[in-house]
Amino acid sequence: MDEVPLVPGETIKTTVKDVMYICPFTGAVTGTLTVTDYKLYFVSLERDAPFILDVNLGVISRLETISVQSLGENTSGMEIVCKDMRSPRFAYKKEEQSNLEILEVLTKYAFPLSNELLFHFSTIRLFLLLLQSLFTFQYKEQFPEDGWKVYDPVAEYKRMGLPNESWTISKINSNYEVCDTYPALLVTPSSIKEDEIKRVASFRVKHRIPVLSWIHPETQATIVRCSQPMVGPTDRRCKEDEHYLQTIMDANAQSHKLTIFDARQSMVADNHKAKDGGYENENFYPNMELNFLEILNIHVMRESLRKLKEVVYPTMDEPHWHSAIDATHWLEYIRLLLAGAVKIADKVESSKSSVVVHCSDGWDRTAQLTSLAMLMLDSYYRTLRGFQVLLEKEWISFGHKFAARVGHGDENHANSERSPLFVQFIDCVWQMMRQFPTAFEFNELFLITILDHLYSCLFGTFLYNSEQDFDGPMLKFSNLSFSSSSRSISSSSEHAYSPSHGGIPLHTSV
Repeated sequence: MDEVPLVPGETIKTTVKDVMYICPFTGAVTGTLTVTDYKLYFVSLERDAPFILDVNLGVISRLETISVQSLGENTSGMEIVCKDMRSPRFAYKKEEQSNLEILEVLTKYAFPLSNELLFHFSTIRLFLLLLQSLFTFQYKEQFPEDGWKVYDPVAEYKRMGLPNESWTISKINSNYEVCDTYPALLVTPSSIKEDEIKRVASFRVKHRIPVLSWIHPETQATIVRCSQPMVGPTDRRCKEDEHYLQTIMDANAQSHKLTIFDARQSMVADNHKAKDGGYENENFYPNMELNFLEILNIHVMRESLRKLKEVVYPTMDEPHWHSAIDATHWLEYIRLLLAGAVKIADKVESSKSSVVVHCSDGWDRTAQLTSLAMLMLDSYYRTLRGFQVLLEKEWISFGHKFAARVGHGDENHANSERSPLFVQFIDCVWQMMRQFPTAFEFNELFLITILDHLYSCLFGTFLYNSEQDFDGPMLKFSNLSFSSSSRSISSSSEHAYSPSHGGIPLHTSV
């Protein structure tokens, strides 16, 4: 058998022969199974054209024992349920002691957070300590570029023409004391003082104040993101918050309206209001228009992906394919996201109006919508490097909870915090690429590679819940960024890339 290919820093933990891979398409295939601290690697016995299955351990959601009596009475079975829709199955002889180690070794290295000091999982510091048991901290590949330097917030804001007379790059959150899930540098209205910003923070859920994500180079219309206001059932007011949004509107001389896009369903927003959350009352925020985008929550999206997996793997019911896909509502939710982003982009581009985008906490649907709208409006984000900047900025630095939503290294697959929000975003980008293939410098393979490494734990990019989590030499510089490897990916579009594109007039009838 050929040697198992290893990445720098990877080590083999166990190798078992005479294992059967139960292929859902061709039946059982006999071969050798190797488990390392990074992946599961199966290779069949055929010499000329061996079958190879390579599954990184980070993608494993859960391990289950299964019945495989059809393959012999003395045979045990194992199903590896993955986060990327695969569920490979294996069978092996019960009496082999080494075979009994497969589940133990897989559990140890696929779920290191669940197998080390779990009873101490009570503070952020210890959580970050546990994260270091993931493989990314052993990965020793050398790349020509430090991916952590691809996104420089000051350089990115300078590209947008910031700071200017209306907007400043504030260091009020440099120690993450105003908002621990926001980045250290924030773009805020230049006329707003720090004490007023802090009062606005106390009125917004998780202290996620309205901050600038993007500014139109010609009209100065802005995309601003935040969390819901805490108005509660009594319609509490915050004069500083009202003045803050008025200042955002006034910073754009092209329009005398400010449009607020609330990603939630209006009924859900009302429920949040009854629990001390809520939304902006147009009576208290003059010249402002509130729009609900009716996008469902993370739990609905998780269930939708579960249904989609059942439809597409391991077998497909071709006569009922379309109705089965329709019943998952996955494409309906993709359309809702794209339609919402189109409304935001159109308001900025055509109406020359500034917009404020939020959901409940401002780190899930908000990230989806702002990044999609910015992708539509700004051709830089449709370049290979610009897209990486967009991910670093709108998703990572602004606190999308990758660790919680993906569940890195944690075997609690039923955790209600898990949800495929980032997968949805990448699907939306793919839909845009299908409509405008020449508007993107990168291709489908690049998007697939991003999703592979969303789960792989090979890079530190998608490991954390906020910028604060990895802000420091101990963590950030002891693992590699996905952007380090992007040059080695065959990511060029097969279509003639046209960098002259500005905004793209997207159609959302998926």
